[in-house]
Amino acid sequence: MKVIYEDNHIIVISKESGEIVQGDKTGDAPLSDYVKDYIKEKYAKPGNVFLGVTHRLDRPVSGLVVFARTSKALSRLNDMFRKGEVHKTYWAIVKNRPQADEGRLTHWIVRNEKQNKSYAYDHEVKDSKKAVLDYRLLASGDNYHILEINLLTGRHHQIRCQLAAMGCPIKGDLKYGAPRSNPDGSISLLSRHVEFVHPVSKQPIRLDAPLPSDVLWQKILNKGCI
Repeated sequence: MKVIYEDNHIIVISKESGEIVQGDKTGDAPLSDYVKDYIKEKYAKPGNVFLGVTHRLDRPVSGLVVFARTSKALSRLNDMFRKGEVHKTYWAIVKNRPQADEGRLTHWIVRNEKQNKSYAYDHEVKDSKKAVLDYRLLASGDNYHILEINLLTGRHHQIRCQLAAMGCPIKGDLKYGAPRSNPDGSISLLSRHVEFVHPVSKQPIRLDAPLPSDVLWQKILNKGCI
């Protein structure tokens, strides 16, 4: 478990692909439990440890996850996320280069809970929610490209769904049209940066996640001189 930042009110972890942030029907131990154990041991805390989940990342996605260590921080962070005051930037490896090197994608997304999948439409349909993101081409290698994505809305599988709708499914994402899986079951989507004003101290916080162990990330970035 990689701790990127911690203080008395918040702790930010770099999640590995395959980990779940919060407990679900699989019964697998979630990242939140490991963080509680870490806090309990490091600070010799008796009894139960408080930890608030402020947002989630899909299981096959890696990168930054922000947890609250106090109820005050949790309440304020929840409000900040709702108002769009926590800015997250994602990086994704895709096989196909987009037609434009940067742009805004707007779709109407319908979630199918049985399939745990979302479908993107270019017009409003029944039960759809508007989804908007900005992307730009960050670097290109011989066979793959890295896109930087800023979410303007937060919808189920939004980045995965919208990039696939653009013809650029994320490497390894079989559910959204990638031709083959990654060997470790991950998809090549990283929650790379997070930026916000600390909910208690009011100091600006800007954090970066380390790159995944897949050397392809570094190869593409070096090829693109990033």
